[in-house]
Formats: sequence, structure tokens, C-alpha cells
Amino acid sequence: MPEKSLFERLGGTYAIAGAVDVLVDRLFASASVNANEAVHAHHGDPANAPGYKFLVTAWSIEATGGPSCYPGLDMERAHATLDITDEQFDAVATEIDATLNFLAVPAAERAEFMEIIESFRPQVVAGAAA
Repeated sequence: MPEKSLFERLGGTYAIAGAVDVLVDRLFASASVNANEAVHAHHGDPANAPGYKFLVTAWSIEATGGPSCYPGLDMERAHATLDITDEQFDAVATEIDATLNFLAVPAAERAEFMEIIESFRPQVVAGAAA
């Protein structure tokens, strides 16, 4: 029997959507994450939260081995105008890890998801992809 995907081990679409719901609220409220003015311009508008939750949920589903459903831009294009620094990337990663810990995601799955997040650093951090 093949090993279950991370998507399956995280509980599938409903569990991922629930985690993203908590995460995005944390991201929108985080002073560290919103220290970047371009990020704050997006996070500062509560009307953006539902769409952002949808995109992060769909991205997370695909990134963890679930069905193809992400309609957004690739990570490089999505972050191209935000001038994200390594420190700002770390602030988001910290919120992701803290959210997964808060939701009692097992350590192995949490570590595997954080490896996925880290793999996107070159596409998100300004100047890192060159």
C-alpha cells in the first residue's frame, strides 16, 4: 500500500481550509508580516481576506499532493512587486509553523510542510531567484 500524501495526512481539503482560515487571520494581524508596506496594503483591507484564504487553501492543497485547483499566479510573479526580504519571509514562515503547532499538526507533517514553504524562498524573496 503506497504511503499517503501529505495532503491526505493533513486531513484533506476541509482540514487545510480550516488551518488556512486561522493562518490568514494571524498573517493579517501580524505586525512583523505587515512591516512590509506592500504586504500591509493587501493585508490592511479586510475585504481581501476571503479571496486570499481561497488562494492559500488551493495552493496548499496542490503543494501537499492534493488535486490541482490553484488558479493564482506562480509564487515568483505573485510576490514580484512586494520586495520581500529574508526576514519578512521568516516572519511568515514563523506564523505558518506556529499555526500548525497551535492546531496540533503532528511534528512530521509540520516539518514536511515547512520544507515545502522553505523551498519557495528563492521565488518569494526579492533578488533571491536570480
